[in-house]
Amino acid sequence: MELQYFQTFREVALRQSFTRAAEELGYAQSSVTIQIQKLEKAYGVQLFERYGRRLRLTSAGEELLKIAVQMLDLYQQSKETLNKQGGGTLSIGTIDSLASYYLPPLIQHIRQKYPDLSIRLQPDRETIIVNKVREGEIDLGLILESKPSDSTLQWIAIKEEPLVLLANPDHPLSVFDEIDLNHLSGVEWIMPEDSCNYRIMLEKVLREKGISYRIGLELGNPEAIKRCVRAGSGISLLPKMAAAEEIRRGELIVLPFTHPDIRLDLQMIIHPKKWISHSLLEFIEILKSSSKE
Repeated sequence: MELQYFQTFREVALRQSFTRAAEELGYAQSSVTIQIQKLEKAYGVQLFERYGRRLRLTSAGEELLKIAVQMLDLYQQSKETLNKQGGGTLSIGTIDSLASYYLPPLIQHIRQKYPDLSIRLQPDRETIIVNKVREGEIDLGLILESKPSDSTLQWIAIKEEPLVLLANPDHPLSVFDEIDLNHLSGVEWIMPEDSCNYRIMLEKVLREKGISYRIGLELGNPEAIKRCVRAGSGISLLPKMAAAEEIRRGELIVLPFTHPDIRLDLQMIIHPKKWISHSLLEFIEILKSSSKE
């Protein structure tokens, strides 16, 4: 039995009228009548009787009203309690690079404020993450994307995440002050898996400009890609956050290359009908604040 029926019952009892209750609730009068009839059928009693032009509760109706009020008050109390506390689970769908290099300090931040909050990271491909947000399987999606791919969802661009061209410090391209597409002709690439959106973006530009390229290795893990770039002669395109430590230590260098069609934003995805808990709202604000750091 739906809680909505008890809300309707309480409103009819208060207004002593199906018509006024329907107006207050925004229902058709027939809908109010059907809900009361379903309650009466479920309990096997008559809840209202006519008294002139008005309704009044039967003795059974009076007893049910006392219980219904308690039920509805308890429901409201439960909502307020859950809204104030930080327990429960926050499920985040994201890609490997964000899970490894971007989210850890932000998760630590939210855990300090809500120590009872359980956070579940679900790394996956971008298309799967978008689908899980659409189906309500996760609370929040975080991906790197150039533009929204599903207009039915709410997309919030947090910040641009630089994509950098990485090489061993001894790579032949390291001598150039500026690198254009022609410099990349014939070089060996160490690529992420073919479903990776920034690889797709890169290959599209190379093909459109007629730049030949050779894939020496294809790896699905940023850590493996970085190790191979450090040890070999290939170059790779990765989000800057994934290689910040190696760049700082001088183990990898950033080649001076940019292209307007090779760029990504850190995008937050939420279902527009998603209920936003206090902890989720706080985490969203933490994500937004990270763009200013």
